[in-house]
Amino acid sequence: MIHTITSSEGPPRTIRRLEFVALMAAVMSLGALAIDAMLPALDEIAATFGVDDPNRRQLVVGVYLLAGGVGCLVPGSFADHFGRTRVLMVVLCCYIVTSLLCAVAPTYEALLGIRIAQGFLVAGLGVLPAAIIRDRFEGDAMARLMSTIFIVFMVVPVLAPSMGQWVLNVAQWPWVFVAMAIAAALVMLWAWLRLPETLAIEDRDPLDFRSVFHNLPLTFRTREAVGYVFGSGLTFGAMFGYINSAQQLIGEHFGAGDDFPIIFGATASTLAVSSFANSRIVENFGARRVSHTALCVFIAVSAAQVWAAFYHGGSLELFIPLMSANLCLLGFMGANFGSIAMQPFQHAAGAASSAQGFVRMSLGAGVGILIGQAYDGTARTLAVALLSCSIASLCLILFSERGVLFRRPRDARRYLALHDVLHD
Repeated sequence: MIHTITSSEGPPRTIRRLEFVALMAAVMSLGALAIDAMLPALDEIAATFGVDDPNRRQLVVGVYLLAGGVGCLVPGSFADHFGRTRVLMVVLCCYIVTSLLCAVAPTYEALLGIRIAQGFLVAGLGVLPAAIIRDRFEGDAMARLMSTIFIVFMVVPVLAPSMGQWVLNVAQWPWVFVAMAIAAALVMLWAWLRLPETLAIEDRDPLDFRSVFHNLPLTFRTREAVGYVFGSGLTFGAMFGYINSAQQLIGEHFGAGDDFPIIFGATASTLAVSSFANSRIVENFGARRVSHTALCVFIAVSAAQVWAAFYHGGSLELFIPLMSANLCLLGFMGANFGSIAMQPFQHAAGAASSAQGFVRMSLGAGVGILIGQAYDGTARTLAVALLSCSIASLCLILFSERGVLFRRPRDARRYLALHDVLHD
């Protein structure tokens, strides 16, 4: 299938849907690469800079995520004014420069400072693809396309730790950042050659940062969206907590050692499987039914995690399948939660995506840092966090859906319209 996208600037371009999916996935994957490729290098980074506190080394990942959440406020407004591709080029340039600066950081504090700048400046890697896709797709079709992109995107968490370990086998940790810069340069060249502009000139908004501060409270005020934005922030915060503490938890507590990249990649691979399955079923069953079901099952699996952590705390054989199941279920939640939350914002999708990305990423990164810093040498903290965050997420979804789950979009629209009439 071929989608012809006419650029608002320059000659028309034709891009195959498969290539479009692969390109958007490659853009989003750079953000995941900046997180997961670091994990095997945390020990060497800490040793180089004399960092004694094992939890403090997690901040190389945690501060990047937190700064990325704040940075989500910026690129959407620029993209709504200048167009998607121009802003994407600037973001990719920032990724390359900051990666190279990380490689030559003189102190641990300097490295953290550059990682904060990197997270803030490249936040558009998560915001812009959603806006580009929203320009051309909506509803369950958007959710299906996002799930298809996530199939490719989730290959990175599977391979990135192994890539980082491979680099460490032949060179020192700064070369992990150099590899990141090279990957970004290749994606930038691909996007510059092939990605057409999806936002027409007549649809562009004036550059007014008041729109950011308008869309941010609008996200809070829009009941149909707010529960999904905050709910996904909490569930992904629990996942970020796992990422932050994964090297200590799997490599040290469970004694996996050099097998950590393989085990981490195996658990993360279930996200790709569920994203593929979601892309096949979401248009038939609806984003709400699929994601609500996944969240309920996630709560049950998290309860099993708590049981395993407290009564079989040293069993890697129990931890792996349960954690894999948790991550698998996120694949049925992430893209669907995002597409549902974007539905009320047909206009100014870039600014709306920025506002929602800010809430989702800031909340998720903050929760992830708290979980990582509370790591006590066991799996108990993570297990309790998974259960608590998923229950809170369900409560938020119930608020957005006015207490009724598992509806199709058309059923939801009828219900919400009737509810508003009865309460006027």
